[in-house]
Amino acid sequence: MFIYTYACHEDEAALCELELQALFGEKPKQGVVISQHKLSVDRSPFVKRRIAVMLEANSMEELIVMLPSIELGGKTFKVVYTQGDEAFTFDEQRQLERAAGAVIHGKADMRKAEQLFGLMKLYGRWYFGPLEESGAVWLRHQNKPQNYSTALPTRAARAIVNLAAGQAAEQLKLIDPCCGMGTVLIEGMSMGIDIEGLDLNPLAVRGARANLAHFGYPDRVRLGDMRLLEGHYDAAIVDMPYNLCSVLPESEQLVMLESVRRWAKRAVIVTTDPMMRQLELASWRIIKTTTLSKASFTRYISVVE
Repeated sequence: MFIYTYACHEDEAALCELELQALFGEKPKQGVVISQHKLSVDRSPFVKRRIAVMLEANSMEELIVMLPSIELGGKTFKVVYTQGDEAFTFDEQRQLERAAGAVIHGKADMRKAEQLFGLMKLYGRWYFGPLEESGAVWLRHQNKPQNYSTALPTRAARAIVNLAAGQAAEQLKLIDPCCGMGTVLIEGMSMGIDIEGLDLNPLAVRGARANLAHFGYPDRVRLGDMRLLEGHYDAAIVDMPYNLCSVLPESEQLVMLESVRRWAKRAVIVTTDPMMRQLELASWRIIKTTTLSKASFTRYISVVE
């Protein structure tokens, strides 16, 4: 069993919930997900920690009796308390960490421990096991050499890739047919996902290639029109083209959505206006929808099959 903790800004709460549900198959609650599924702690931009539960007990006293059985193999260790559904003060958390660490046979190292252990009280029970903390890989991708002011935020892009790929990401082939500067591609590749990009704008293709190279990822970008695309993909991520001065006509929107329907089984469609009618006309079945807002600007995100 694994316990994941997560956190998000209120503006991203709906997207966070939808993404974690896609990854774990159940709705998260109270900042915690309990799952039998082992997911990389860096997969979601919202996940903060993962505890691989090896011991659980009804009380801290009962858990302390179990802790001496842990074998470290000569490694140094550190116990880190993680807040569950019952709040403990900072001092109380440190006391709990010291109480657990005092009975583990080995050398504690508070600065550079070779093995981190997580301790948590959740739903009336105590849990203990190896702890892994997120490295927030996506943060490094915010500093791209090329960018659009209207590009998807990096964290949102990572979450949207997860909406498209779900748990079986390593088995899927994805495409971003309006890839722009490659924000979605970079997040997908950093998770080991087979993803490629396409764009009608030569400047965007050039910028995406520069960004991919900057982070050490291969060139998987082509110049082309998504409406003429051939082949087959398990999922597409489509951030529909727009600018602040004009709106893509509905007829063109429909042609684009119909083209995606030809070569993708599933898609995540990102738009600046609700597009339920066009999605239905393009024979897409809407599975889930959410929004992502920043100031007065709102993106509409639809998962369709």
